[in-house]
Amino acid sequence: MKPQVIIYGKPECCLCDQALEVLEEVRKLVPFEIEKRDISGDADLVERYGLSIPVILIDGKMAFKHRIDKDRLIALLTGM
Repeated sequence: MKPQVIIYGKPECCLCDQALEVLEEVRKLVPFEIEKRDISGDADLVERYGLSIPVILIDGKMAFKHRIDKDRLIALLTGM
C-alpha cells in the first residue's frame, strides 16, 4: 500500500508551492498519494496550522513544517 501524504497549505503560499515541487519530485522516485488541503476556508485548520504552513503529514503523522528536506522525505517514505 502506498504511503498517504497530506499537505496543509493555502493558495499563493510560496513555501507551499516549493513543498509541492519537492513532493512531486520525490513521487517520481517513491510512489505515494498526495492530498492537498486548503486551510483558508476552515477556522479550525487555520488555528491549528496557520502559522506553520505548509504542514506535511505522512500516514497521519507530522513529518514537516515550513520546509521539506528531500532526503529525509525519501527516508520516511521508504522506512529507512
